[in-house]
Amino acid sequence: MVIKVVRGNPTPEELAAALAVVRARAAAASAVPPGAPAPRDSWSDPSRIAAHHLPHPGPASWTRTYWPG
Repeated sequence: MVIKVVRGNPTPEELAAALAVVRARAAAASAVPPGAPAPRDSWSDPSRIAAHHLPHPGPASWTRTYWPG
């Protein structure tokens, strides 16, 4: 892993603090036990889609339907 300071002139203490955070995040990411299911992304959560209310049937309900042919 290569870390490069692009802007500014950090003190050794600031650089050490930033590196400690990066290393802690990397250690936490690799701490997942092998064989454990990966956490689900909220975009793939079916309840996100099912939370929307469907339109009520009415005289023009046929205009809101779509059946692929």
